[in-house]
Amino acid sequence: MNNSKNKQGKVILIGAGPGDVGLLTLQGKHWLQKAEVILYDHLVNEDLLRFTQKETEVIYVGKKEGVATLDQEKINSLLVEKAKKGKVVVRLKGGDPFIFGRGGEEIQAVKQSKIPFLVVPGVTSVTGVAAYAGIPLTHRDLSSTLSIITGSNEKKQGDIHIDWERIASRTGTLVFLMGARKLPLIAKKLMKFGKSPETPIAVIQWGTTARQKTWKGTLSTIVETSSKEKISPPALTIIGEVVNLKPEIEWYEHLPLFGKTIVVTRKGDQAESMIDRLRELGAEPFFFPVIETVEPNDWAPLDEALNHLSRYEGLIFTSVNGVQFFFKRLKEIQQDIRNLKGVRIFTIGPKTADAVRDLGIHVDVVPENFVAESLIESIGKENINGKRFLIPRATVARELLPEKLREMGAQIDVAPAYQTILPSLKSDTLAKRLQSGDIQVLTFTSSSTVKNFLALTGESLIPEIKKTRIACIGPITAKTAEDAGLTVDIIPKEYTVSSLLDAIEDYYKA
Repeated sequence: MNNSKNKQGKVILIGAGPGDVGLLTLQGKHWLQKAEVILYDHLVNEDLLRFTQKETEVIYVGKKEGVATLDQEKINSLLVEKAKKGKVVVRLKGGDPFIFGRGGEEIQAVKQSKIPFLVVPGVTSVTGVAAYAGIPLTHRDLSSTLSIITGSNEKKQGDIHIDWERIASRTGTLVFLMGARKLPLIAKKLMKFGKSPETPIAVIQWGTTARQKTWKGTLSTIVETSSKEKISPPALTIIGEVVNLKPEIEWYEHLPLFGKTIVVTRKGDQAESMIDRLRELGAEPFFFPVIETVEPNDWAPLDEALNHLSRYEGLIFTSVNGVQFFFKRLKEIQQDIRNLKGVRIFTIGPKTADAVRDLGIHVDVVPENFVAESLIESIGKENINGKRFLIPRATVARELLPEKLREMGAQIDVAPAYQTILPSLKSDTLAKRLQSGDIQVLTFTSSSTVKNFLALTGESLIPEIKKTRIACIGPITAKTAEDAGLTVDIIPKEYTVSSLLDAIEDYYKA
Protein backbone atom coordinates (compact mmCIF):
# COMPACT_ATOMS: atom_id res chain seq x y z
CA MET A 1 0.00 0.00 0.00
CA ASN A 2 1.09 3.56 -0.59
CA ASN A 3 2.22 5.70 2.30
CA SER A 4 -0.60 8.21 2.74
CA LYS A 5 1.19 10.49 5.20
CA ASN A 6 1.90 13.29 2.71
CA LYS A 7 -0.46 12.21 -0.01
CA GLN A 8 -3.62 14.01 -1.04
CA GLY A 9 -6.67 11.81 -0.88
CA LYS A 10 -9.33 11.60 -3.56
CA VAL A 11 -12.72 10.03 -4.18
CA ILE A 12 -13.52 7.84 -7.17
CA LEU A 13 -17.24 7.36 -7.82
CA ILE A 14 -17.72 4.13 -9.77
CA GLY A 15 -20.80 2.57 -11.34
CA ALA A 16 -20.60 -1.18 -10.70
CA GLY A 17 -23.18 -2.14 -13.31
CA PRO A 18 -26.43 -4.03 -12.73
CA GLY A 19 -25.05 -7.31 -11.34
CA ASP A 20 -22.94 -9.29 -13.79
CA VAL A 21 -19.30 -8.69 -12.83
CA GLY A 22 -18.38 -8.77 -16.52
CA LEU A 23 -20.26 -5.49 -17.01
CA LEU A 24 -17.82 -3.52 -14.85
CA THR A 25 -15.84 -1.10 -17.02
CA LEU A 26 -12.08 -1.40 -17.45
CA GLN A 27 -11.70 2.00 -15.80
CA GLY A 28 -13.78 0.81 -12.86
CA LYS A 29 -11.58 -2.27 -12.42
CA HIS A 30 -8.45 -0.11 -12.63
CA TRP A 31 -9.57 2.04 -9.68
CA LEU A 32 -10.77 -0.94 -7.64
CA GLN A 33 -7.24 -2.32 -7.90
CA LYS A 34 -5.81 0.98 -6.60
CA ALA A 35 -8.41 1.63 -3.89
CA GLU A 36 -7.36 1.96 -0.27
CA VAL A 37 -10.92 2.34 1.02
CA ILE A 38 -14.14 1.12 -0.62
CA LEU A 39 -17.70 2.03 0.35
CA TYR A 40 -20.19 -0.22 -1.43
CA ASP A 41 -23.97 -0.60 -1.64
CA HIS A 42 -26.40 -3.49 -1.23
CA LEU A 43 -26.90 -4.07 -4.96
CA VAL A 44 -23.17 -4.23 -5.75
CA ASN A 45 -22.03 -7.76 -6.60
CA GLU A 46 -19.54 -8.56 -3.82
CA ASP A 47 -17.52 -10.61 -6.30
CA LEU A 48 -16.16 -7.27 -7.56
CA LEU A 49 -14.23 -6.97 -4.31
CA ARG A 50 -11.82 -9.67 -5.49
CA PHE A 51 -10.19 -7.04 -7.71
CA THR A 52 -9.05 -5.11 -4.64
CA GLN A 53 -5.82 -5.32 -2.69
CA LYS A 54 -5.72 -7.47 0.44
CA GLU A 55 -5.09 -4.44 2.62
CA THR A 56 -8.03 -2.41 1.26
CA GLU A 57 -10.53 -1.29 3.88
CA VAL A 58 -13.99 -2.41 2.71
CA ILE A 59 -17.10 -0.79 4.22
CA TYR A 60 -20.66 -1.95 3.53
CA VAL A 61 -23.03 1.02 3.64
CA GLY A 62 -26.27 -0.74 2.67
CA LYS A 63 -28.57 1.48 0.59
CA LYS A 64 -31.09 -1.34 0.11
CA GLU A 65 -34.48 -0.08 -1.10
CA GLY A 66 -36.39 1.03 1.96
CA VAL A 67 -33.45 0.35 4.32
CA ALA A 68 -30.09 2.07 4.78
CA THR A 69 -27.24 0.76 6.93
CA LEU A 70 -25.90 4.33 6.93
CA ASP A 71 -28.00 7.35 5.98
CA GLN A 72 -26.85 9.52 3.07
CA GLU A 73 -25.35 12.24 5.26
CA LYS A 74 -23.18 9.71 7.11
CA ILE A 75 -22.00 8.21 3.83
CA ASN A 76 -21.06 11.66 2.58
CA SER A 77 -19.16 12.37 5.81
CA LEU A 78 -17.35 9.04 5.63
CA LEU A 79 -16.17 9.74 2.07
CA VAL A 80 -14.79 13.10 3.16
CA GLU A 81 -13.24 11.75 6.36
CA LYS A 82 -11.36 8.91 4.60
CA ALA A 83 -10.19 11.11 1.72
CA LYS A 84 -8.86 13.75 4.15
CA LYS A 85 -6.58 11.04 5.56
CA GLY A 86 -4.87 10.87 2.18
CA LYS A 87 -6.67 7.72 1.01
CA VAL A 88 -7.81 6.71 -2.46
CA VAL A 89 -11.50 6.23 -1.65
CA VAL A 90 -13.76 4.34 -4.04
CA ARG A 91 -17.50 4.82 -3.78
CA LEU A 92 -18.96 1.74 -5.51
CA LYS A 93 -22.61 1.96 -6.51
CA GLY A 94 -24.87 -0.40 -8.45
CA GLY A 95 -25.76 0.48 -12.03
CA ASP A 96 -24.75 4.01 -12.98
CA PRO A 97 -24.31 6.40 -10.03
CA PHE A 98 -25.86 9.34 -11.88
CA ILE A 99 -29.14 7.57 -12.74
CA PHE A 100 -31.22 7.54 -9.55
CA GLY A 101 -28.06 6.58 -7.65
CA ARG A 102 -27.64 9.79 -5.61
CA GLY A 103 -24.13 10.00 -6.99
CA GLY A 104 -24.60 13.70 -7.66
CA GLU A 105 -25.33 14.39 -4.01
CA GLU A 106 -22.22 12.53 -2.89
CA ILE A 107 -19.97 14.34 -5.34
CA GLN A 108 -21.44 17.69 -4.23
CA ALA A 109 -20.43 16.87 -0.65
CA VAL A 110 -16.93 15.87 -1.76
CA LYS A 111 -16.58 19.02 -3.89
CA GLN A 112 -17.67 21.26 -1.00
CA SER A 113 -14.87 19.76 1.09
CA LYS A 114 -12.36 20.61 -1.68
CA ILE A 115 -11.45 16.97 -2.23
CA PRO A 116 -10.37 15.88 -5.74
CA PHE A 117 -12.70 13.36 -7.39
CA LEU A 118 -13.26 11.31 -10.53
CA VAL A 119 -16.46 9.76 -11.87
CA VAL A 120 -16.47 6.39 -13.65
CA PRO A 121 -19.89 5.76 -15.20
CA GLY A 122 -21.35 2.29 -15.13
CA VAL A 123 -23.71 0.19 -17.25
CA THR A 124 -27.07 1.31 -15.95
CA SER A 125 -29.65 -1.30 -15.00
CA VAL A 126 -31.96 0.37 -17.52
CA THR A 127 -29.95 -0.82 -20.51
CA GLY A 128 -28.13 -3.77 -18.93
CA VAL A 129 -31.16 -5.57 -17.52
CA ALA A 130 -33.27 -4.88 -20.60
CA ALA A 131 -30.54 -6.31 -22.86
CA TYR A 132 -30.16 -9.47 -20.73
CA ALA A 133 -33.95 -9.89 -20.76
CA GLY A 134 -33.97 -9.66 -24.56
CA ILE A 135 -36.05 -6.47 -24.70
CA PRO A 136 -34.76 -3.61 -26.92
CA LEU A 137 -35.79 -0.34 -25.35
CA THR A 138 -36.16 1.37 -28.69
CA HIS A 139 -37.17 -0.06 -32.05
CA ARG A 140 -37.69 1.73 -35.34
CA ASP A 141 -41.20 0.30 -35.78
CA LEU A 142 -42.36 0.39 -32.17
CA SER A 143 -40.67 3.02 -30.01
CA SER A 144 -38.55 6.07 -30.77
CA THR A 145 -38.55 7.53 -27.24
CA LEU A 146 -37.48 6.26 -23.84
CA SER A 147 -38.56 7.58 -20.44
CA ILE A 148 -36.72 6.54 -17.26
CA ILE A 149 -38.75 7.03 -14.10
CA THR A 150 -38.12 6.22 -10.45
CA GLY A 151 -40.65 3.91 -8.87
CA SER A 152 -39.32 4.63 -5.38
CA ASN A 153 -39.82 7.48 -2.99
CA GLU A 154 -37.15 7.61 -0.32
CA LYS A 155 -38.96 10.41 1.54
CA LYS A 156 -41.65 7.88 2.50
CA GLN A 157 -44.67 9.74 1.09
CA GLY A 158 -47.46 7.44 -0.06
CA ASP A 159 -47.44 8.68 -3.65
CA ILE A 160 -44.57 9.06 -6.12
CA HIS A 161 -44.19 12.63 -7.34
CA ILE A 162 -44.76 12.03 -11.04
CA ASP A 163 -46.80 13.87 -13.65
CA TRP A 164 -48.85 10.76 -14.39
CA GLU A 165 -50.97 12.38 -17.08
CA ARG A 166 -47.94 13.40 -19.09
CA ILE A 167 -46.17 10.06 -18.58
CA ALA A 168 -49.27 8.08 -19.57
CA SER A 169 -49.61 10.04 -22.80
CA ARG A 170 -46.16 9.08 -24.05
CA THR A 171 -46.14 6.54 -26.88
CA GLY A 172 -42.58 5.24 -26.39
CA THR A 173 -41.05 2.90 -23.82
CA LEU A 174 -41.41 3.58 -20.09
CA VAL A 175 -38.88 2.14 -17.67
CA PHE A 176 -39.49 2.25 -13.91
CA LEU A 177 -36.53 1.63 -11.62
CA MET A 178 -37.04 0.36 -8.07
CA GLY A 179 -40.77 -0.02 -8.69
CA ALA A 180 -41.55 -3.54 -7.47
CA ARG A 181 -43.38 -2.39 -4.34
CA LYS A 182 -45.21 0.38 -6.21
CA LEU A 183 -46.35 -1.80 -9.13
CA PRO A 184 -50.09 -1.62 -8.22
CA LEU A 185 -49.87 2.18 -8.00
CA ILE A 186 -47.95 2.46 -11.28
CA ALA A 187 -50.43 0.31 -13.20
CA LYS A 188 -53.43 2.06 -11.66
CA LYS A 189 -52.16 5.59 -12.39
CA LEU A 190 -51.15 4.85 -15.99
CA MET A 191 -54.54 3.32 -16.80
CA LYS A 192 -56.36 6.14 -14.99
CA PHE A 193 -54.65 8.71 -17.20
CA GLY A 194 -55.36 6.96 -20.48
CA LYS A 195 -52.80 4.19 -20.97
CA SER A 196 -54.46 1.17 -22.54
CA PRO A 197 -55.00 -1.73 -20.09
CA GLU A 198 -53.60 -4.00 -22.84
CA THR A 199 -50.22 -2.23 -22.89
CA PRO A 200 -47.48 -4.91 -22.59
CA ILE A 201 -45.37 -4.90 -19.43
CA ALA A 202 -42.39 -6.91 -18.23
CA VAL A 203 -40.91 -7.04 -14.74
CA ILE A 204 -37.34 -8.36 -14.49
CA GLN A 205 -35.97 -9.36 -11.09
CA TRP A 206 -32.24 -9.75 -10.36
CA GLY A 207 -31.40 -8.88 -13.97
CA THR A 208 -28.03 -9.93 -15.49
CA THR A 209 -27.50 -12.57 -12.78
CA ALA A 210 -28.23 -16.29 -12.55
CA ARG A 211 -31.27 -15.36 -10.45
CA GLN A 212 -32.81 -13.34 -13.30
CA LYS A 213 -36.52 -13.93 -13.69
CA THR A 214 -38.99 -12.20 -15.99
CA TRP A 215 -42.77 -11.86 -15.70
CA LYS A 216 -44.76 -10.60 -18.67
CA GLY A 217 -48.32 -9.34 -18.82
CA THR A 218 -50.33 -6.20 -19.41
CA LEU A 219 -51.18 -3.23 -17.24
CA SER A 220 -54.47 -4.91 -16.37
CA THR A 221 -52.93 -8.30 -15.40
CA ILE A 222 -49.52 -7.55 -13.90
CA VAL A 223 -50.77 -6.65 -10.41
CA GLU A 224 -52.44 -10.04 -10.00
CA THR A 225 -49.25 -11.72 -11.28
CA SER A 226 -47.13 -9.68 -8.89
CA SER A 227 -49.30 -10.64 -5.94
CA LYS A 228 -49.35 -14.31 -6.87
CA GLU A 229 -45.59 -14.52 -7.60
CA LYS A 230 -44.61 -12.23 -4.71
CA ILE A 231 -42.36 -10.12 -6.93
CA SER A 232 -39.88 -8.24 -4.75
CA PRO A 233 -36.90 -5.91 -5.27
CA PRO A 234 -34.57 -5.57 -7.02
CA ALA A 235 -36.75 -5.39 -10.11
CA LEU A 236 -36.93 -3.31 -13.29
CA THR A 237 -40.26 -2.63 -15.02
CA ILE A 238 -40.50 -2.07 -18.78
CA ILE A 239 -43.78 -0.85 -20.30
CA GLY A 240 -44.46 -0.62 -24.02
CA GLU A 241 -44.82 -2.54 -27.27
CA VAL A 242 -41.11 -3.47 -27.28
CA VAL A 243 -41.90 -6.04 -24.57
CA ASN A 244 -43.53 -8.21 -27.25
CA LEU A 245 -40.14 -8.62 -28.96
CA LYS A 246 -38.74 -10.65 -26.07
CA PRO A 247 -39.51 -14.13 -27.55
CA GLU A 248 -37.57 -13.22 -30.70
CA ILE A 249 -34.57 -11.57 -29.07
CA GLU A 250 -34.06 -13.22 -25.65
CA TRP A 251 -30.67 -14.94 -25.40
CA TYR A 252 -29.32 -14.91 -21.86
CA GLU A 253 -32.05 -17.16 -20.49
CA HIS A 254 -31.26 -19.76 -23.18
CA LEU A 255 -27.58 -20.17 -22.35
CA PRO A 256 -26.80 -23.74 -21.20
CA LEU A 257 -26.01 -22.88 -17.57
CA PHE A 258 -28.43 -19.98 -17.14
CA GLY A 259 -29.94 -19.92 -13.67
CA LYS A 260 -27.03 -21.78 -12.12
CA THR A 261 -24.79 -20.25 -9.49
CA ILE A 262 -21.52 -22.17 -9.41
CA VAL A 263 -18.97 -21.82 -6.62
CA VAL A 264 -15.35 -21.51 -7.77
CA THR A 265 -12.94 -22.57 -5.03
CA ARG A 266 -9.66 -22.15 -6.95
CA LYS A 267 -7.18 -19.57 -5.76
CA GLY A 268 -7.43 -16.10 -7.21
CA ASP A 269 -4.77 -16.00 -9.93
CA GLN A 270 -5.85 -19.36 -11.32
CA ALA A 271 -9.61 -18.79 -11.30
CA GLU A 272 -10.05 -16.11 -13.98
CA SER A 273 -10.31 -18.39 -17.02
CA MET A 274 -12.76 -20.64 -15.17
CA ILE A 275 -14.89 -17.67 -14.12
CA ASP A 276 -14.90 -16.25 -17.67
CA ARG A 277 -15.99 -19.57 -19.17
CA LEU A 278 -18.81 -19.96 -16.64
CA ARG A 279 -20.12 -16.52 -17.58
CA GLU A 280 -20.02 -17.45 -21.27
CA LEU A 281 -22.20 -20.45 -20.44
CA GLY A 282 -24.71 -18.25 -18.61
CA ALA A 283 -23.81 -19.24 -15.06
CA GLU A 284 -23.15 -16.85 -12.22
CA PRO A 285 -19.72 -17.68 -10.77
CA PHE A 286 -19.49 -17.31 -6.99
CA PHE A 287 -15.82 -16.77 -6.22
CA PHE A 288 -14.81 -18.39 -2.93
CA PRO A 289 -11.05 -19.13 -3.06
CA VAL A 290 -10.29 -21.61 -0.30
CA ILE A 291 -6.56 -21.88 -0.93
CA GLU A 292 -3.77 -19.37 -0.57
CA THR A 293 -0.26 -20.31 -1.65
CA VAL A 294 2.71 -18.84 0.20
CA GLU A 295 6.42 -19.49 0.50
CA PRO A 296 7.55 -22.57 2.46
CA ASN A 297 8.75 -22.10 6.01
CA ASP A 298 12.24 -23.25 4.97
CA TRP A 299 13.87 -22.67 1.58
CA ALA A 300 16.96 -24.73 2.43
CA PRO A 301 15.98 -28.04 0.71
CA LEU A 302 14.98 -26.26 -2.53
CA ASP A 303 18.01 -23.96 -2.46
CA GLU A 304 20.28 -27.00 -2.07
CA ALA A 305 18.68 -28.57 -5.13
CA LEU A 306 18.78 -25.35 -7.17
CA ASN A 307 22.49 -25.00 -6.51
CA HIS A 308 23.15 -28.52 -7.87
CA LEU A 309 20.70 -28.91 -10.76
CA SER A 310 23.25 -30.72 -12.93
CA ARG A 311 23.04 -33.82 -10.73
CA TYR A 312 19.43 -34.49 -11.72
CA GLU A 313 18.24 -36.65 -14.57
CA GLY A 314 14.78 -35.16 -14.40
CA LEU A 315 12.67 -32.40 -12.86
CA ILE A 316 9.04 -33.30 -12.07
CA PHE A 317 6.40 -30.57 -11.74
CA THR A 318 3.03 -31.63 -10.35
CA SER A 319 1.27 -28.24 -10.46
CA VAL A 320 1.38 -24.72 -11.90
CA ASN A 321 2.19 -23.44 -8.40
CA GLY A 322 5.26 -25.66 -8.31
CA VAL A 323 6.48 -24.18 -11.60
CA GLN A 324 5.87 -20.59 -10.51
CA PHE A 325 7.55 -20.85 -7.09
CA PHE A 326 10.46 -22.95 -8.45
CA PHE A 327 11.48 -20.41 -11.08
CA LYS A 328 10.79 -17.46 -8.79
CA ARG A 329 13.20 -18.91 -6.24
CA LEU A 330 15.74 -19.75 -8.96
CA LYS A 331 15.82 -16.06 -9.87
CA GLU A 332 15.92 -14.87 -6.24
CA ILE A 333 19.06 -16.86 -5.43
CA GLN A 334 20.62 -15.65 -8.70
CA GLN A 335 20.91 -19.05 -10.30
CA ASP A 336 20.90 -19.41 -14.09
CA ILE A 337 18.07 -21.09 -15.99
CA ARG A 338 20.79 -22.50 -18.27
CA ASN A 339 21.70 -24.85 -15.44
CA LEU A 340 18.70 -26.90 -16.52
CA LYS A 341 20.51 -27.92 -19.71
CA GLY A 342 20.31 -31.68 -20.01
CA VAL A 343 17.68 -32.02 -17.28
CA ARG A 344 14.49 -33.63 -18.60
CA ILE A 345 11.19 -31.98 -17.64
CA PHE A 346 8.14 -34.02 -16.61
CA THR A 347 4.76 -32.46 -15.81
CA ILE A 348 1.36 -33.62 -14.64
CA GLY A 349 -1.40 -31.94 -16.63
CA PRO A 350 -1.49 -29.63 -19.66
CA LYS A 351 -1.75 -26.42 -17.60
CA THR A 352 1.43 -27.32 -15.74
CA ALA A 353 3.12 -28.10 -19.04
CA ASP A 354 1.95 -24.77 -20.48
CA ALA A 355 3.38 -22.91 -17.47
CA VAL A 356 6.81 -24.43 -18.25
CA ARG A 357 6.55 -23.83 -22.00
CA ASP A 358 5.59 -20.19 -21.37
CA LEU A 359 9.11 -19.80 -19.95
CA GLY A 360 10.59 -21.05 -23.22
CA ILE A 361 11.48 -24.45 -21.76
CA HIS A 362 10.71 -27.73 -23.54
CA VAL A 363 8.60 -30.32 -21.70
CA ASP A 364 9.74 -33.89 -22.34
CA VAL A 365 6.83 -35.89 -20.88
CA VAL A 366 3.16 -35.11 -20.20
CA PRO A 367 1.27 -38.31 -19.28
CA GLU A 368 -1.95 -39.24 -21.06
CA ASN A 369 -4.00 -38.95 -17.86
CA PHE A 370 -3.31 -35.98 -15.67
CA VAL A 371 -2.63 -37.75 -12.37
CA ALA A 372 0.49 -39.04 -10.60
CA GLU A 373 -0.38 -42.68 -11.43
CA SER A 374 -0.22 -41.92 -15.16
CA LEU A 375 3.15 -40.18 -14.83
CA ILE A 376 4.49 -43.17 -12.91
CA GLU A 377 3.35 -45.40 -15.76
CA SER A 378 5.04 -43.14 -18.35
CA ILE A 379 8.34 -42.98 -16.44
CA GLY A 380 8.14 -46.72 -15.77
CA LYS A 381 8.62 -47.39 -19.47
CA GLU A 382 12.20 -46.17 -19.05
CA ASN A 383 15.03 -47.59 -17.00
CA ILE A 384 15.30 -45.12 -14.12
CA ASN A 385 17.22 -47.32 -11.74
CA GLY A 386 19.91 -45.23 -10.03
CA LYS A 387 18.80 -41.99 -11.68
CA ARG A 388 18.06 -38.90 -9.61
CA PHE A 389 14.91 -36.76 -9.87
CA LEU A 390 13.79 -33.55 -8.17
CA ILE A 391 10.14 -32.89 -7.27
CA PRO A 392 9.47 -29.26 -6.22
CA ARG A 393 5.98 -29.29 -4.75
CA ALA A 394 3.73 -28.23 -1.88
CA THR A 395 4.94 -28.84 1.67
CA VAL A 396 2.07 -31.29 2.17
CA ALA A 397 1.22 -33.50 -0.82
CA ARG A 398 0.50 -37.10 -1.81
CA GLU A 399 3.47 -39.38 -1.25
CA LEU A 400 2.46 -41.83 -3.99
CA LEU A 401 4.71 -40.37 -6.71
CA PRO A 402 8.04 -40.26 -4.80
CA GLU A 403 7.39 -43.62 -3.11
CA LYS A 404 6.63 -45.46 -6.35
CA LEU A 405 9.59 -43.94 -8.15
CA ARG A 406 11.87 -44.99 -5.29
CA GLU A 407 10.47 -48.52 -5.55
CA MET A 408 11.50 -48.44 -9.21
CA GLY A 409 15.09 -47.72 -8.17
CA ALA A 410 15.19 -43.95 -8.65
CA GLN A 411 16.66 -41.50 -6.17
CA ILE A 412 14.04 -38.87 -5.38
CA ASP A 413 14.58 -35.47 -3.76
CA VAL A 414 11.37 -33.78 -2.62
CA ALA A 415 11.82 -30.03 -2.04
CA PRO A 416 9.00 -27.82 -0.69
CA ALA A 417 8.56 -24.92 -3.13
CA TYR A 418 5.39 -23.53 -1.56
CA GLN A 419 2.75 -24.29 1.02
CA THR A 420 -1.01 -23.93 0.94
CA ILE A 421 -2.84 -22.23 3.79
CA LEU A 422 -6.40 -21.35 4.67
CA PRO A 423 -7.21 -17.79 3.58
CA SER A 424 -9.04 -15.46 5.94
CA LEU A 425 -12.43 -15.65 4.22
CA LYS A 426 -15.85 -14.71 5.52
CA SER A 427 -18.46 -17.29 4.55
CA ASP A 428 -21.57 -15.33 5.60
CA THR A 429 -22.77 -14.54 2.08
CA LEU A 430 -22.05 -18.07 0.88
CA ALA A 431 -23.92 -19.50 3.87
CA LYS A 432 -26.99 -17.37 3.09
CA ARG A 433 -26.95 -18.41 -0.54
CA LEU A 434 -26.59 -22.10 0.37
CA GLN A 435 -29.39 -21.89 2.93
CA SER A 436 -31.73 -20.19 0.45
CA GLY A 437 -30.99 -22.77 -2.25
CA ASP A 438 -29.31 -20.22 -4.54
CA ILE A 439 -26.16 -22.32 -5.06
CA GLN A 440 -26.47 -25.14 -7.60
CA VAL A 441 -22.89 -26.48 -7.98
CA LEU A 442 -19.74 -26.58 -5.86
CA THR A 443 -16.55 -27.14 -7.86
CA PHE A 444 -13.39 -28.66 -6.44
CA THR A 445 -10.11 -28.82 -8.38
CA SER A 446 -7.95 -30.56 -5.77
CA SER A 447 -8.26 -32.46 -2.52
CA SER A 448 -7.04 -29.35 -0.70
CA THR A 449 -9.98 -27.33 -2.01
CA VAL A 450 -12.39 -29.90 -0.56
CA LYS A 451 -10.73 -29.96 2.86
CA ASN A 452 -10.32 -26.20 3.08
CA PHE A 453 -13.87 -25.49 1.90
CA LEU A 454 -15.31 -27.70 4.63
CA ALA A 455 -12.97 -26.17 7.20
CA LEU A 456 -14.08 -22.64 6.26
CA THR A 457 -17.82 -23.33 6.06
CA GLY A 458 -18.06 -25.52 9.16
CA GLU A 459 -20.25 -28.44 10.11
CA SER A 460 -23.44 -26.39 10.39
CA LEU A 461 -23.60 -25.99 6.60
CA ILE A 462 -23.09 -29.68 5.78
CA PRO A 463 -26.86 -30.31 5.26
CA GLU A 464 -27.03 -27.43 2.75
CA ILE A 465 -23.82 -28.53 1.04
CA LYS A 466 -25.24 -32.02 0.58
CA LYS A 467 -28.23 -30.53 -1.29
CA THR A 468 -26.00 -29.02 -3.98
CA ARG A 469 -24.33 -30.76 -6.90
CA ILE A 470 -20.65 -31.55 -6.33
CA ALA A 471 -18.27 -31.40 -9.31
CA CYS A 472 -14.70 -32.69 -8.87
CA ILE A 473 -11.83 -32.43 -11.33
CA GLY A 474 -10.80 -36.07 -10.96
CA PRO A 475 -11.13 -39.30 -8.97
CA ILE A 476 -8.61 -38.37 -6.27
CA THR A 477 -10.43 -35.12 -5.48
CA ALA A 478 -13.74 -37.00 -5.66
CA LYS A 479 -12.53 -39.58 -3.15
CA THR A 480 -11.59 -36.81 -0.71
CA ALA A 481 -15.10 -35.39 -1.04
CA GLU A 482 -16.72 -38.80 -0.62
CA ASP A 483 -14.56 -39.56 2.42
CA ALA A 484 -15.97 -36.35 3.91
CA GLY A 485 -19.51 -37.65 3.43
CA LEU A 486 -20.36 -35.77 0.22
CA THR A 487 -21.93 -37.26 -2.90
CA VAL A 488 -20.00 -36.42 -6.06
CA ASP A 489 -22.26 -35.88 -9.07
CA ILE A 490 -19.84 -34.77 -11.78
CA ILE A 491 -16.34 -36.01 -12.74
CA PRO A 492 -14.90 -35.27 -16.21
CA LYS A 493 -13.20 -37.88 -18.39
CA GLU A 494 -10.10 -35.72 -18.61
CA TYR A 495 -8.85 -34.18 -15.39
CA THR A 496 -8.67 -30.54 -16.46
CA VAL A 497 -10.69 -27.44 -15.55
CA SER A 498 -11.90 -27.12 -19.14
CA SER A 499 -13.18 -30.70 -19.12
CA LEU A 500 -14.77 -30.13 -15.71
CA LEU A 501 -16.82 -27.24 -17.11
CA ASP A 502 -17.76 -29.33 -20.15
CA ALA A 503 -18.95 -32.06 -17.80
CA ILE A 504 -21.08 -29.58 -15.82
CA GLU A 505 -22.64 -28.34 -19.06
CA ASP A 506 -23.33 -31.91 -20.22
CA TYR A 507 -24.84 -32.78 -16.85
CA TYR A 508 -27.45 -30.04 -17.13
CA LYS A 509 -28.10 -30.69 -20.82
CA ALA A 510 -28.95 -34.28 -19.88
